[in-house]
Amino acid sequence: MKKDIIKSLATNSKDTGSAEVQIGLLSAKIQKLSEHFKKFKRDRHSAQGLLKSVNRRKRLLGYLKKSNQDSYNSVIKKLNLRK
Repeated sequence: MKKDIIKSLATNSKDTGSAEVQIGLLSAKIQKLSEHFKKFKRDRHSAQGLLKSVNRRKRLLGYLKKSNQDSYNSVIKKLNLRK
């Protein structure tokens, strides 16, 4: 799963740490934690991790929007983030 995300969002063949890839990996983590909370509503420890991940993704999206608008738009479409 992680390799698929990296492969689909990478800017070149050896790219593993660009903002696009980080946003994709954080989105997968957020989705996984959201599913976790459907079963375990009182898990406060994981809730803090979810909040940190959401805020980090938000900062990375802001950076990407400022620095490379085309890449920002493609990431939003690929990950289905904004509607």
